[in-house]
Amino acid sequence: MKSKTILLAIMLLFFLACKESPIVDYQIIPHPNSIIYTNGSFSLTKEIKIFFTDELESEASLMKEYFKSDFGINFVDVDDEKRADIILEINNQYNSEKTEGYKLYVGNTNIIISSISRAGVLNGMQSLRQIVRANEDKFIVQQGEINDYPAFSWRAFMLDEGRHFKGKEVVKNLLDEMSLLKMNVFHWHLTEDQGWRIEIKKYPKLTEVGSYRDSTEINHFHSEVFDGEPHSGFYTQEEIKEIVDYARKLHINVVPEIEMPGHSSAAIAAYPWLGVSGKQISVPTRFGVQYDTYNVTDQRVLDFFNDIFDEIIELFPSQVIHIGGDEIRYDQWNNSKRVQYYMYKNGLKTPAELQVYFTNNISTLLKSKGKRMMGWNEITGARLHNYQTDEDTPESSQQLADSTIVHFWKGDSALIVNTIKNGYDVVNSFHEYTYLDYNYESIPLSKAYSFNPIPDGLPINLEDKVLGLGCQMWGEFIPTVESMQTKVFPRIAAYAESGWTLPNNKNYDGFLESLNFYLKRWDKKGIAYGPLK
Repeated sequence: MKSKTILLAIMLLFFLACKESPIVDYQIIPHPNSIIYTNGSFSLTKEIKIFFTDELESEASLMKEYFKSDFGINFVDVDDEKRADIILEINNQYNSEKTEGYKLYVGNTNIIISSISRAGVLNGMQSLRQIVRANEDKFIVQQGEINDYPAFSWRAFMLDEGRHFKGKEVVKNLLDEMSLLKMNVFHWHLTEDQGWRIEIKKYPKLTEVGSYRDSTEINHFHSEVFDGEPHSGFYTQEEIKEIVDYARKLHINVVPEIEMPGHSSAAIAAYPWLGVSGKQISVPTRFGVQYDTYNVTDQRVLDFFNDIFDEIIELFPSQVIHIGGDEIRYDQWNNSKRVQYYMYKNGLKTPAELQVYFTNNISTLLKSKGKRMMGWNEITGARLHNYQTDEDTPESSQQLADSTIVHFWKGDSALIVNTIKNGYDVVNSFHEYTYLDYNYESIPLSKAYSFNPIPDGLPINLEDKVLGLGCQMWGEFIPTVESMQTKVFPRIAAYAESGWTLPNNKNYDGFLESLNFYLKRWDKKGIAYGPLK
């Protein structure tokens, strides 16, 4: 009888073990590319032991900060990984081809985050934050293993501060959200017609004059309605260094954009000799494409760019420098005898050829300084706008420098495919899917989520020429932080998943479920967001 009782007890324990709480799927954005679940969960108390090597001290510090803020959990460092609840480790054998990839293992005695890189360890930490669940007086994590890596190496968010200056705390908050979403490029649009936002010590008037305008167009383009309020602001070089260092700790590369040869009115207002006319102008208060452009035929202007880049490169360790190059009106070049003579002397038949010629000079300049040039796809010489004529942009005799990264934003898919076939690396930011200044009727959340950076018609063997994608927050009509946030969030999460998760692993309904973690976070942080559809 006693043996039967013991046997029944054993069977009951076995039954109860098999009746463990059901597996809870991980809800992570961007969705991981490989998940294997196992039965059971790992419990975290209010004080947990962590083991990490010296090279991961910065990442461990971030983890302590995150878990204290998110869950009220404190960490105790231990020097023996056998005693640790959480282990952070560099594993040189792990997925060497995907340096941002990671393995997150959740067992019944510990959690291990492994990667070949510090960036990968941070990515694993960001996933772990999203799968910790509150359970009475402790926190639990579903057991399982994630092996994850990004689909694309370039996953960017762009902030335009030329139109409306936001300030370093706003930028840092955006970087925090980017890091959680595993986005790795902050594209910083710092110069525009309506404002120059970065201190250049050799040319102080760029900020003394160029960072200020006395009014701002409101409502919409060409409204001819102005708020009558002065707008100004710029970053000192010390503030730039602070933000770049902040991003570096989050393994986010900051790519500055210094616009040329168009979108240059603020600089010309500061130094009129930079412009074709040489006349004094004011920093524009209207938005849209402006008339004035740099005089790229003047050696003084080329020397100016050389000086600018010397200071920019001291501030930004990025191997890539973005030069803009979009939306140039050729009127001033066409109407200038000096420019026309320069074109004749150099065998340039059209203003489009002049732009490519100038752009290649900038590419050579940047290459001599150890940097790689990137620009919007007008730099190829293609006709993209109705204010350009067939005479302006015929088949060009000028070939864009082969090391250039072409940032595609406008034109049909054949144009981007041809650019890639011509040998160029491309970042795809097609405006109909990725422009955050567009309203939610134009780009609802579902459309943002559906974006695939690989264009239709691209041969499979050329897909690796697509580095990734960018989403752009153009700044004309986002005067407040709240107006910016409602445009950015939640769509930035959709772009993050499009840049990280392999297409076969994407699922829009699952994405919406996983978004709940972010909605609670954004509510807690006071981040405004737009419609969830």
